[in-house]
Amino acid sequence: MKLYKMLFSASLILFTGCSNEAKSQVPDEVKASFKAKYPGENDPDWRRDKNGNFESHFKKDGEHYRADFSPNGSWIETESSIKKKDLPKPIIEVIKSNFDEDAIVEIEKVDHNQKGLFYDVEFKIDGKKKDVEFNKDGKIIN
Repeated sequence: MKLYKMLFSASLILFTGCSNEAKSQVPDEVKASFKAKYPGENDPDWRRDKNGNFESHFKKDGEHYRADFSPNGSWIETESSIKKKDLPKPIIEVIKSNFDEDAIVEIEKVDHNQKGLFYDVEFKIDGKKKDVEFNKDGKIIN
């Protein structure tokens, strides 16, 4: 029993240390850019993505968001997961006409620094994932 307690305590210390270390490695420019974009959001969880950008995970008005920033602090995009019923009607109509609705895996609303607002719908087709990006009018943009 003592061994389990020791292992649990060591794991907890290691996890807490890694979590604090990840937060301390976020450049000040990134933190400042986040605060400017999302005033009042004081405690995001930070991660680094495969491209070296910083991802902030936070909750606002009960919704979960992920905002990405480059290492120099430039905002890249903000994403939130949504349900199919929350898609604009023109997108739903295009999906019904051109895709298998049952193949939808995930839907995200994305605000991007260059593309603006769009909706990323991920389908699983023939065992492969395919992302299709739509503008609010239902036009495919990728």
